[in-house]
Amino acid sequence: MKTNTKKYLAKAGMQFSIKDYSTTYDGHLDKEAGKEELERVKGELKDYQEALYASDSHSLLIIFQAMDAAGKDSAIEHVMSGLNPQGCQVYSFKTPNSEEYSHDFLWRHYKALPERGKIGIHNRSHYENVLVCKVHPAYVLSENIPGYDDVKKIDKKFWKERYESIRNFEKHLVANGTVILKFFLHVSKDEQKQRFLDRIEEPSKNWKFSAGDLKERALWKDYMAAYENAIRETSTDDAPWYVIPADKKWYARLAISQIIEETLESLNLKYPTLPKEEADQLETIKQQLLSEK
Repeated sequence: MKTNTKKYLAKAGMQFSIKDYSTTYDGHLDKEAGKEELERVKGELKDYQEALYASDSHSLLIIFQAMDAAGKDSAIEHVMSGLNPQGCQVYSFKTPNSEEYSHDFLWRHYKALPERGKIGIHNRSHYENVLVCKVHPAYVLSENIPGYDDVKKIDKKFWKERYESIRNFEKHLVANGTVILKFFLHVSKDEQKQRFLDRIEEPSKNWKFSAGDLKERALWKDYMAAYENAIRETSTDDAPWYVIPADKKWYARLAISQIIEETLESLNLKYPTLPKEEADQLETIKQQLLSEK
């Protein structure tokens, strides 16, 4: 039950516009069929993860970005639930601390990269530096960058150079064996409103809601513009962005899982083979074990 995952790809060099992407698309599937397909894909991902670890040639970095309540946490939970936790690393990036502000904006993200053979999941990422920081440019001042001691100095040139830094960072990672998938969970403003109301009305979900979420919601247009620019500037052939319809969580999870499956399949991962001498020795060892009393 394959879906057309290319439908969500923001192609490199295209005149990307968020409004061209649906938030409600469901692949013409019903929810139960989607859940069944997700279970199938999770089984495949487990096998690919084992091959990824054994081959020790690539790592996989999966980046999730979205507005509040878009379903990042639940997507990570459901899509990755079938994987071996020993081979996964999940990082959720919050406001930088004093040590992190004492380094360049990519430093803490570089430290969190998965080693070869493993899958790294970044719940929010280095893209916050061209998203929330672009909506709130005063945050940039905390980085103490020479020449940028006033918000008025944070101009188009600054953002152009920051996008370039991100492209170069990701290009370097890809050249050294890291496969990068970037997912923007595209939720509608109406659906976010309903999810906020659910969090308020259900006591068990109250902890998920913050008054600050409402302040950021008021800046929806600014955030959409920031996402649009970031995706347009940084979706490359080697590190693509996928815009996932996220109003229906079950379908978002399915689409994400299938893209990961296709990506790992394309690597044509191989299990290592023993040198002939060692392989021949295995038969001798086998006979020794079988002859034990």
